[in-house]
Amino acid sequence: MTAVPQAHTFRPRDLVGGHVVLDLVNTVTARNAEPADWLDGYPRLLEWAALTGRFSPAALTELVATAGADPGTEARALDRVRELREALHTLVTALVHDDTPAPAVAVGRVEEQWKQAVARSRLVLDGNIPRLDIGLDASGLDYPAHVLALEALELLRSWPADRVRVCPGGRCGWVFLDSSRGGRRRWCSMATCGNSAKGRTHYRRKQRPEDPRDPAASPTGT
Repeated sequence: MTAVPQAHTFRPRDLVGGHVVLDLVNTVTARNAEPADWLDGYPRLLEWAALTGRFSPAALTELVATAGADPGTEARALDRVRELREALHTLVTALVHDDTPAPAVAVGRVEEQWKQAVARSRLVLDGNIPRLDIGLDASGLDYPAHVLALEALELLRSWPADRVRVCPGGRCGWVFLDSSRGGRRRWCSMATCGNSAKGRTHYRRKQRPEDPRDPAASPTGT
């Protein structure tokens, strides 16, 4: 089902994925019901990117300052981020559910965007650790897509198979890294999906008619 663009003001509570790539996937909400795409424009993408803390503030400030100058190019740049997001959703959920082989089309799309990102990167050293650096001078409006493509490969290379979950909430479907000690986290957030599920369970129990044969139904318990 195609997600319908929907205006949304991003807040810290929207970042529950535990990794920027999973948070990108979660910019579509209610995937298991009526999907809504919270990236309803290029400025919204920049708003989300700033909230994650995973992008250069200076680069984002420059992109915000020039937003609207070339709507057509911005729209195409946003489309590439959306394409990467949907390919990653397909790939991530397949890995979570242990579907093999991995969807070839999704793998190919992630690979294509990763190659484009690498082609516009430069190799730098952080101390003695080499890394690829993305800058506006080479990436322009595709700066968010290029950063995300590189981050996606790093996540997939060290894929924590036993720690990635898909939230079973009624209007959710978000993906997240379970960083709890026991590895038993079920919901994307107890404050939203977890409490909603508890409330529904409590309501059903209250509505269930008492069985007179059940000792617990008697005031005296006998």
